[in-house]
Amino acid sequence: MTEQLPLNSVIGIVGGGQLGRMLSVAAGRLGYRTHIFDPAPGGPAMQLADAATVAPYDDHAALARFAAACNVITYEFENIPAEAIAVLEGGTAPVRPGRRALETSQDRLVEKDFLAGLGLQTAPYRTVDSADDLAAALDAIGAPAILKTRRMGYDGKGQARLQSPADADAALAAMQGAPAILEGFVEFSHEVSVIAARGVTGEVSCFDPGENLHAEGILRTTSVPARLTSSQRTDAVLLAGRILNALDYVGVMGVELFVTTGGLIVNEIAPRVHNSGHWTQNGCAVDQFEQHIRAVAGWPLGDGLRHSDVVMENLIGDDMDRVPELARLPHAALHLYGKAETRAGRKMGHVNIVQPKQG
Repeated sequence: MTEQLPLNSVIGIVGGGQLGRMLSVAAGRLGYRTHIFDPAPGGPAMQLADAATVAPYDDHAALARFAAACNVITYEFENIPAEAIAVLEGGTAPVRPGRRALETSQDRLVEKDFLAGLGLQTAPYRTVDSADDLAAALDAIGAPAILKTRRMGYDGKGQARLQSPADADAALAAMQGAPAILEGFVEFSHEVSVIAARGVTGEVSCFDPGENLHAEGILRTTSVPARLTSSQRTDAVLLAGRILNALDYVGVMGVELFVTTGGLIVNEIAPRVHNSGHWTQNGCAVDQFEQHIRAVAGWPLGDGLRHSDVVMENLIGDDMDRVPELARLPHAALHLYGKAETRAGRKMGHVNIVQPKQG
């Protein structure tokens, strides 16, 4: 039996964005303090945390001081250099989830190979490092397809669509010399995601799958319940559990899936609390943020049973102008991130519209 982290201990969070902010809120509710590490001062998480270290991710001395001040360490996004996590793992505080999950998700080719190795369905893919590679990949996969940088892409960035082989030169130029991967288009009816958690004892718990809608590469809404048959819902939860167990994962992970006539296809994994899980804040007694803190602190996982139907809408850029209107809506729960500057395409908050559970 694993010992639970004593109350008033310090949970270190690498990354100072809104996910770190909401993790800090959850940690505080459970009697813990938080310490944020981020290269930029004044981020959303730092506004609510008990302590902050502002330093570059390659500052090994600062990382070591941060690790010494924490009792357990986690991270809030997947583009943290794996070398920084390796430095933290050299300290006395455990890092949860571990570096393997981070390294797997940071490279789309590594991620696809990992998922395929588990026998899970993915989009057809080929690695692309040159014009010849892209031509061969198009011969194998066909068009339309999408060329993506292997690393650092998010919210639609680092991607180029190819409607035909004639688009190859422009797509390759858009990669700006970065290693890439070509993925074939998947015919799917809709996308869903599973927010899954695994504790230090190997216990696994999943929230209901949510149905996602994107615009311009950015998640706009997640709705629960998702349109899934009972067997599809079971399959989604089981495959998420296989991924967590294969990585010996501790914490919450988002698993994005395409729903097709041939079954569920894994789009990508995110080793952290996930935007598409924000609905849990008002649809469950234990939300994804508390579940993650429970997992990394050695607690039993909470009951993530959904008690309400929820539509989560991201508030992006000028959507913040709608806040006074949204604040007057019945059954609307606002979650604002405290970002000082509103920019086009920037996630500023979200709203959960809650209704009695129907299905």
